[in-house]
Amino acid sequence: MTTRDITLIALFTALTAVMAVFPPVTLPFLPVPITAQSLGVMLAGGVLGAKRGGLAILLLLVLVAIGLPLLSGGRGGLSVFFGPTAGFLLGWLLAAIAIGWMTEKFWDGLSFVSATLICVIGGIGVMYAVGIPGITLMAGVPISKAFMGSVTFIPGDIVKALIAAAVMVTVKKSYPIIGQAA
Repeated sequence: MTTRDITLIALFTALTAVMAVFPPVTLPFLPVPITAQSLGVMLAGGVLGAKRGGLAILLLLVLVAIGLPLLSGGRGGLSVFFGPTAGFLLGWLLAAIAIGWMTEKFWDGLSFVSATLICVIGGIGVMYAVGIPGITLMAGVPISKAFMGSVTFIPGDIVKALIAAAVMVTVKKSYPIIGQAA
């Protein structure tokens, strides 16, 4: 791992943490707030690739675990890993890796459409596949209610996927990070 890799990992950790500044939107029927931080997850995987993107989100989660208030609403500490958002936090890590892997696999033909699909599959599909069962397990909410409550997040997540895709394609054209040897 080079100094450049470490710098990029730290930069995307910070970028994802800064997105917590946007106030969370809490819905009364679901204990998981809507945050901008999942955009940072999509960007980490889509710009840095699987390894570095995954490490950026892992670093963020380690910093949260040691108590830094880097999650939306100023949350941090081990308790967040035992609450209703725990599945989504694990989902962030897996989503960044999945998005990075798919971006690397389809790098040569990466377009706005393919980047959007990658972000939807990884940033919504993977994240929800882990997050929804996490709500059920940690909050005791029936899976059907957790699923139906999560549907309300999809429009915002699609907007985030479109933004991330635009950034991914722009970075690929102007300053390709993934296409260069790590």
